[in-house]
Amino acid sequence: MSRSAQRVVGIVVLLVLGVLSLPAAASVLEEGTENWIVPAQLVVMAAVGAAVTVLLPGLAREGATTGRRAMTGAWWGLLAAAVGVVVFWLLISGIGGA
Repeated sequence: MSRSAQRVVGIVVLLVLGVLSLPAAASVLEEGTENWIVPAQLVVMAAVGAAVTVLLPGLAREGATTGRRAMTGAWWGLLAAAVGVVVFWLLISGIGGA
């Protein structure tokens, strides 16, 4: 697979998982642990981003080591998690805000 195809596939996978990770974390962490929903989502998305970027090296710079790819992927995962939070904020509160 070419580098550009790897980037497209990786970004789409991370964005979909970033949007789905917030309700998944909320369903697992119920009453009493609701303060841990966003931190749990961030940790999981950083790990998922690292795994996706190790598997699809097109998301990182060419010639990057495995550790560098994992770190780059963690940042991609955190960015996808932030997009997920913004999407749900807009769905729940609307454009005008809460």
